[in-house]
Amino acid sequence: MVRRIIGALGLLACAGILQGCSVLKLAYNQAPELAYRYLDAHLDFTSEQSVQVKARLQQLQAWHRQTQLPAYAGLLQQLQGQLSRDTTPTQACTVAADVRGKLDTLARQAEPLAASLAGSLDAGQLRHLAQKFAKDNAKEDAERLAGNPEARQEKRLQQALERAERLYGPLNNAQQALLARRLEQSRFDTRLSFAEKQRRQRDALATLQPLAGGQASPEQALAAVRGLAERALVSPDPAYRAYLDQLGQDNCQAFADLHNSTSAAQRSQAVGTLRAYMQDIQTLSARKS
Repeated sequence: MVRRIIGALGLLACAGILQGCSVLKLAYNQAPELAYRYLDAHLDFTSEQSVQVKARLQQLQAWHRQTQLPAYAGLLQQLQGQLSRDTTPTQACTVAADVRGKLDTLARQAEPLAASLAGSLDAGQLRHLAQKFAKDNAKEDAERLAGNPEARQEKRLQQALERAERLYGPLNNAQQALLARRLEQSRFDTRLSFAEKQRRQRDALATLQPLAGGQASPEQALAAVRGLAERALVSPDPAYRAYLDQLGQDNCQAFADLHNSTSAAQRSQAVGTLRAYMQDIQTLSARKS
């Protein structure tokens, strides 16, 4: 629950390379409504809960817009300088760590909303949540296993190419081959990611159960939700943490290799792309609501 609130509102500037600028602004402005719809689909809110959740989500976004977006614009400005020259895996991973830190800040701010909501849930809503998890898992599992391994790998490659070309423009044959090699060498494993998702779901249900119906004090609810958020951001499973660290290193190396293969024109386009995102972030930040 906390994780999805974060996901809807945490449209981090550096993730803007995945979308066009107008899409970024539109998605950010609609984030409270998108978060509400996601939560409602999972928890089936009462009328009273709907009013309260919508109001709290608007407050959360107002805080995020005024206090967090300026830092995202600053990060984008810093990245423009980095993209104009060669980079290293360490530099790429430093940016990723910065993003994780911003997610943690957002998680902390979302905790009171999540704790208040958890205390207002009833047994029927928890059953609805468990059923929604099961339905979504069955669909994802079927999609994950659809087709042969070669087809799934090709799909991953096409997605990676699309993301890279949104930043740099068209890649040449050598760059496409480099990206394909890096994907083949990657330790990405959908089974591990899916298992971790299911662990988070079980954790959420187990955490919410003793909080529902106002069984816990506000302080107890906040502490429980804080623990849930921390376990969502940093898995308690050491094997998964090790896998995620290795995968992160793979991704940082792949990005550095691809970036260092780019031409001056491609780097110029990347800098221009980030500059446009920065301007959009500054526009969003300047809005009062």
